[in-house]
Amino acid sequence: MGKQNIGSSLDDFLQEEAMLEEVTAVALKRVIAWQIAEEMKAQQLTKAQLATRMHTSRAALNRLLDENDPGLTLTTLASAAAALGRRVDIRLAPPHATAKTSKVKKHKPAAKKPTKAAEAACC
Repeated sequence: MGKQNIGSSLDDFLQEEAMLEEVTAVALKRVIAWQIAEEMKAQQLTKAQLATRMHTSRAALNRLLDENDPGLTLTTLASAAAALGRRVDIRLAPPHATAKTSKVKKHKPAAKKPTKAAEAACC
C-alpha cells in the first residue's frame, strides 16, 4: 500500500507564509558559498590569496563565503568566479512543481476532422 501525501508542499507553505523568496535566496547563497569554498580547496587558495586576486578585502570575501548572509552582488560573484578561473552561469527557470502548480488540467481531446473519404461514405 503506497503512502499518500496529505497537505501542501514545503514550497506552498513557504509561499503562504511569504517566506519562499527569502528561503530560496539563503539556499542559493549557501550553494554559491560552498562552491567557492570547494574551488578554493581544489586550487589550494587561502582567503587572503583569493581576496588579492579579486582586488578586494578579506572581510568582503568573508561576507561572500558567509552562507547565512544572503546579500551578494553579481559583480562580487563574477569577480570571485574570474579569480578562480570560472564563469557564472545564471538563468531563470520555470517554477518547481508544487501541489498548486502541478495539477494538470484535463482537456477533452479535440474532435478529429473527418477525412474526405469518411465524408463521402456518410453522405
